[in-house]
Amino acid sequence: MGSEIVYLMYHELEVPGRTVCSLDPGYFRYVVPLSDFAQQMEALKEDGWTGVSVGEALSTPADKAVVITFDDGCETDFVAAAPVLRSLNFNATFYITSGFVGARGYLTTEQLRELYKLGFEIGCHSMTHAYLPDLNDADLRHEIADSKFYLEDVLDCSITHFSCPGGRCNRRVKNAVRAAGYRSLATSWPHSNSTSPEPYALGRTVVMRRTPLPQFEALCRGRGLWKLSLRAGVYHGAMRILGSSFYDRVRGAVLSKVS
Repeated sequence: MGSEIVYLMYHELEVPGRTVCSLDPGYFRYVVPLSDFAQQMEALKEDGWTGVSVGEALSTPADKAVVITFDDGCETDFVAAAPVLRSLNFNATFYITSGFVGARGYLTTEQLRELYKLGFEIGCHSMTHAYLPDLNDADLRHEIADSKFYLEDVLDCSITHFSCPGGRCNRRVKNAVRAAGYRSLATSWPHSNSTSPEPYALGRTVVMRRTPLPQFEALCRGRGLWKLSLRAGVYHGAMRILGSSFYDRVRGAVLSKVS
């Protein structure tokens, strides 16, 4: 992989005895069992990798490092992911959907504060998880800037990293993220990043529910990302043609039949 680094993207973790936030097939395929996540992190540690946050990767990139990120702000960020990461001395960035804080299955304000006190980096994932390119200017500022102000008020710290809901992003969104004072924007485009990347176009590789360990280890080395990037290009092309809402309905119908 040379001087490049892979950014991993997780969502909710499945913990025995806990109800996940949604059983919708489009959502559930991103829910990784806690046992799988722990095995993946332990495999990285055993192979000499370091788990770092987005801020660390951008400011002081380490050799043989992987960036670990979580989207949405599910409660399992604190009760499941954080203990595993702490036990291995790994860092991570948790992108929080501000409007979800306190909702069922998501972090409470106190859990969010505790997660930050543990030393993990907190980023923003919008206010309501809206698809940003579809919004007018006022709603776009609300999703990007007001969500930042909310998190900063809760945590009494600067929030400088943003990730786009659903990976939906365009030039207008990037400009709004810059204007709000963020230092980086993460997408869901599956490519590795250089150690001196364009900070408003950070690629991330999603870890899916059924990702086998050998495939996970290959992804962390940047192997096979071109295939995922090609597939993502097809999906994004279809999204632009169909529109976000219709695309999601079609995808949901297909996933319901194959799940």
